Amino acid sequence: MFCFLSKALFHRRHKITAAQRLKLLIVFHENPSVLSLRLFSTSSNQQSFTVSYLIKKCGFSPETALKASKSFNFETPDKPDSVIAFFRNHGFSNTQITTLLKRRPRTLVSNVDKVILPKVDFFYSTGFSRSDLTTVLSKRPHILATSLQNQIIPSFNILRDLLLSDENVIKAIKRYPRIFSYDFNAYMLPNIKILGNCGVPEDIIVKALQWQPKTFFKSPVRLKEIVEELKEMGFNPEKVSYVLAVHILGSMSKSTLGKKISTYKMYGLSEEEVLETFRVYPQMMTTSEDKIIAVMDFLVNKMGLQPSLITKRPRLITQSLEKRIVPRGLFAQDLLSKGLVKKELNLRAVFEASEKSFIEKFVNRYEADAPELLKLYQQKFDLSNNWKAGISRVEQM
Repeated sequence: MFCFLSKALFHRRHKITAAQRLKLLIVFHENPSVLSLRLFSTSSNQQSFTVSYLIKKCGFSPETALKASKSFNFETPDKPDSVIAFFRNHGFSNTQITTLLKRRPRTLVSNVDKVILPKVDFFYSTGFSRSDLTTVLSKRPHILATSLQNQIIPSFNILRDLLLSDENVIKAIKRYPRIFSYDFNAYMLPNIKILGNCGVPEDIIVKALQWQPKTFFKSPVRLKEIVEELKEMGFNPEKVSYVLAVHILGSMSKSTLGKKISTYKMYGLSEEEVLETFRVYPQMMTTSEDKIIAVMDFLVNKMGLQPSLITKRPRLITQSLEKRIVPRGLFAQDLLSKGLVKKELNLRAVFEASEKSFIEKFVNRYEADAPELLKLYQQKFDLSNNWKAGISRVEQM
């Protein structure tokens, strides 16, 4: 062993004598730190070069660069330069390259021709556009470290069989780039069977796989729990809202759902009213408790509307408080106070119309009677920010 190391570390053009070789062995035997120091010095130089490269060429912070250099190093810029050049030649922006490398720094030492190019060529062959592929890979560069033959191609083929076209598969991958990280036999296929067994029609399962693929890569144990929860809440598995609710419940704990239901009940809604609305519009539970409080407080306490309004117009909960609900609500009150509209105001037209439609119907329409209305409406956006700030201060007390 010592003889091998002495040859590797101290070989020169001139030969060394047996006596000199023996002396070296004695030095290593009596002072092993000499060898460690030499090896440490070489490793340290490699790490220093790697850190410098990551900072100067890749936009890493010193801390991030140092952390990355602990898992890989390189002595020359040849390989990382070739990787960066490849990405640039395939349409990656500098921002996308930096994002990709920060998420998986080891990509810099990948073999372009053997590892990266075959995967990129495969995705192009399936119909991926250059812009879509750069987006997907910058979000999930781990795909480039996934086996093409053993994982990517078989997974793509299974998805094509289910979704019936490469185009639909690409849509699913764009929505959930982590899709190639899973064993389909352990996650997706059992979850499809679970949903089918509880009564979800095949066409709805296929649509959900395309539009909400993440749902199918949860633990089958957890999915079974969600199915039972939805059964208890009276959801109909034959409706599209069912798989949407599956997706939403999969992103939160049971206790979080309970807290949101309690928040709605704080404003006078019964639990059955909340659940009935949830069955119709599951997205109402994607909103945070703070947002629920802010919207309900404005509609009920500021505008004087009945809490049951939310059961008829549940989309209000998911709309922007600052850009829509507060400015339009305050503006509608001004129209009422000026006698320009009837008290039976169409709340759907007020809150759910597009911005262009709202201005035409409620601002421009009364411009002759009140020319200052547009300016007044614009002022409401400032008031909406103050309103939210006030709600936040109250919640913190």
